[in-house]
Amino acid sequence: MNSPLKRAGALLGILAIAAAAVFGVAISAPSASLGAEGTPHLMLTLKDGVVDIELLPDLAPKHVERIVTLTEKGFYDGIVFHRVIEGFMAQTGDPTGTGGGGSDLPDVVAEFNSTHYDRGIVGAARTNDPDTFNSQFFITLADAGFLDGQYTVFGKVVSGMEFVDNIKKGDPQSGLMDNPDKIVSAKIEYR
Repeated sequence: MNSPLKRAGALLGILAIAAAAVFGVAISAPSASLGAEGTPHLMLTLKDGVVDIELLPDLAPKHVERIVTLTEKGFYDGIVFHRVIEGFMAQTGDPTGTGGGGSDLPDVVAEFNSTHYDRGIVGAARTNDPDTFNSQFFITLADAGFLDGQYTVFGKVVSGMEFVDNIKKGDPQSGLMDNPDKIVSAKIEYR
């Protein structure tokens, strides 16, 4: 007796086994979109040493993805810190060095979160429009709680803050300067 119901049941059983096999392979194989396992770290080599910035994809996945993408293309190598204000922050990520430039990728929509802007927090620079992050970011040199909830936090310095402190400071008001310090090289590591 080979009824249509038994054939359908057998076919469903075969499909279930095939789906489980495919699903099992998908689980064991790493996701190509992740690139690697672990937490991404932005490693900035500055004139005095290496700054290790832990990126926070759980807080701002689109911002972290942009930083990783640009870093892996070599975008940040040689980029200057165009705006550095003593006791506040050091800003970089503009290939023109003027504060008005960015990458050729589209802007990223804000991913505001409740992280406090303490010393060593890395935030997304933008215009007055909150959805204009492109490539520029800043590292806070001191507590800057007045930025909380207004600029996307996507990372934090976990070592090398003394090298950030040594970045040449600009004008006390504008932060702009002649002959600014630069990022010697940038790379992504996973841990």
